[in-house]
Amino acid sequence: MAMHSLRSPSRATRLASLAVVALRRPYSSATVSPLSFDLHEAPRGEEKGSPIIFMHGLFGSKKNNRTMSKVLARDLGRNVYALDMRNHGDSPHHERHDYAIMADDVARFMDEHKLEDTTLIGHSMGAKTAMAFALNYPSRTQNIVAVDNAPIDAPLLRSFGKYVQGMKKIEQAGSLVIRQFLLGNLHRPPNEKTQKFKFSLKTLALSLGHLGDFPYRNPDEVRFEKPALFVRGTQSPYIPDEAIPIIGRFFPRFRLVDIDSGHWVIAEKPELFRQAVVEFLGEDKEN
Repeated sequence: MAMHSLRSPSRATRLASLAVVALRRPYSSATVSPLSFDLHEAPRGEEKGSPIIFMHGLFGSKKNNRTMSKVLARDLGRNVYALDMRNHGDSPHHERHDYAIMADDVARFMDEHKLEDTTLIGHSMGAKTAMAFALNYPSRTQNIVAVDNAPIDAPLLRSFGKYVQGMKKIEQAGSLVIRQFLLGNLHRPPNEKTQKFKFSLKTLALSLGHLGDFPYRNPDEVRFEKPALFVRGTQSPYIPDEAIPIIGRFFPRFRLVDIDSGHWVIAEKPELFRQAVVEFLGEDKEN
């Protein structure tokens, strides 16, 4: 696991950001509610900090992050809310599926559960949602952990399209990790004889073309000035070296950690991921 440096956090900046009161605005009619979630609570008497919101990637669900959420709640003494994003798991479906509206879904979830000053952890689609949320709602965000994605426009791996086409032939997905990942989304609806996937295949298939996009284009106009951890799978193409300067412009206090894995970093190297997150969040709380 290779670690790159982080600028020294500014206590004045941190305190000033905590003093900002988040401005509420009417939600778009496209926001969905309520998002399904699992709450993994910190050990009783050991609660030490603000909540963590954990967001999965495309075709995933809150189940993907169950074990890691429990571990982080234990190690950090913080409650962890693992979400089902829209069109996934047990959350509502909607024809709109983009990062701006998913960030608004998270804001609404925070309002409903009276959460503030959160840490956002997201993998892939969840990572870009975390970035979009931090840039749009900086006063509500303590820091972020973005796993194997960057604030750039980049096409999705071709395999995602194949997953849609062959979802009912799971074995075509290739590796055991991916087969298990997709099978976790199967369920049998009431009065149905066959199992179906919980996510909205139709909507997600139509959204694949722009899920590689990032809603913000100009880092000179919007930045997140608090700490951010980017975790890169070195065998994955989603954070190329040329994206690192762009990350720094949107997130000037970022740290980059390289882990020898593919795109599914958390599933492939859970202990290295845990170490990186615990170290990063532990250091941030000390400053």
